[in-house]
Amino acid sequence: MSLNRRGFIKTAAGVLAYASSFDLLAQAQIDSSKPIKVANLLDKTGVLNNYCLKQIKAVAMAADEINASGGLLGRKVEVSFYDTQSSNRLYSQYATQAFVRDKADVIHGAVASSAREVVRPIVQRFKGLYFYNALYEGGVCDRRHVCPGMVPGQELDPLVDYVIKERNAKTHYILAADYNYGQITSKWLQKFIREKGGKDVAVEFFPLDVTNFAPALSRIQAAKPDAVWSALVGDAHMSFYRQFESTIGKKNMTLVGTVYGAARENSMLSAQENDGTIIAASFIDTLPTDAARKFVKRFADFTGESGYIGEYGEYGYRGMMLWAEAVRRAGSVEPDKVIAALPGTRYDGPGGLYSIDEQSNHVIMDIHIAIGNKDKGFDVVKSFPQRQPTDTQAVCDLRRNPDDTRQYEPKL
Repeated sequence: MSLNRRGFIKTAAGVLAYASSFDLLAQAQIDSSKPIKVANLLDKTGVLNNYCLKQIKAVAMAADEINASGGLLGRKVEVSFYDTQSSNRLYSQYATQAFVRDKADVIHGAVASSAREVVRPIVQRFKGLYFYNALYEGGVCDRRHVCPGMVPGQELDPLVDYVIKERNAKTHYILAADYNYGQITSKWLQKFIREKGGKDVAVEFFPLDVTNFAPALSRIQAAKPDAVWSALVGDAHMSFYRQFESTIGKKNMTLVGTVYGAARENSMLSAQENDGTIIAASFIDTLPTDAARKFVKRFADFTGESGYIGEYGEYGYRGMMLWAEAVRRAGSVEPDKVIAALPGTRYDGPGGLYSIDEQSNHVIMDIHIAIGNKDKGFDVVKSFPQRQPTDTQAVCDLRRNPDDTRQYEPKL
């Protein structure tokens, strides 16, 4: 049955909740009277919702699969979805509501780093647990924060190395979104480029509502870099890829995206606009593995829809399954007990083996360099098994400093 017909209900408070069918719960012999409550904060609407729509459904699918296998600790998992509408005010409101009124056992969600930094202090205040299912700029050291997504030491380090060596790119031009993700990611790019013998010739920042990149493209044409790096984010910034292809073109200049494909840009742009864009990812739909193929099929069967899922969709599923494994190890959903069980928690998922690093609460994973193709997908050209979150490990040690809650930035 399609997801739209199966488990979403609207609560009295207007929150969209997902609960597995009674037939499934009865078959799995689950106590449905005391559900384990998951709060999911994602942008069903808003300027960043393209990152969230598949993740919302993947989180619901994960809950369904957990319940079908007997639930957690003999109890059903129930997910409440709060539409944060790309608004930090709503992230604050709903995170507080999830703990105070709705008695959530864990929070999953947020896309933008600015939203994450709104949620983290609230999780601290209520002594909760938070899974931030997104790639980001790294450096968060917080035992109540778990990141199943890529960080710069996993994504950008091998990606810069590939572009410099395989594309012979000596000079690099960086464009980034003007908030903490883009600002800190650009510093990491500069650091890795310089360390590997390249030169960053310019860094430019753009608010999330900018759609006209003609002036920037003129400056790029004048600078003639070997490679252009896009750390641009969201619907408006997608226009950059169209404008780049219609003016400069990837046949003439290497284009690399740090979040490209995460919001399924590849499926919304033309085949020519996608063809040739270089990325690094821990999951793409076309990974040549049985685990990836089975995940894509299960998602299509569960939702009743086809189309590219992408890394952000899989992140939600990955985060839920890692949390479930930690709950099983802890024998409890009480946040501090789950936190104590996090180190070494492992899950063999659609993108390979995921395991939580004891030092940083970030996830060790396989990383793949891939290039956009004319089928509006990606071809894997190089893989790196079990990459460590080295950037965050360099500044974070939760074993020695369990009360640390800072985010560290690279020094240039």
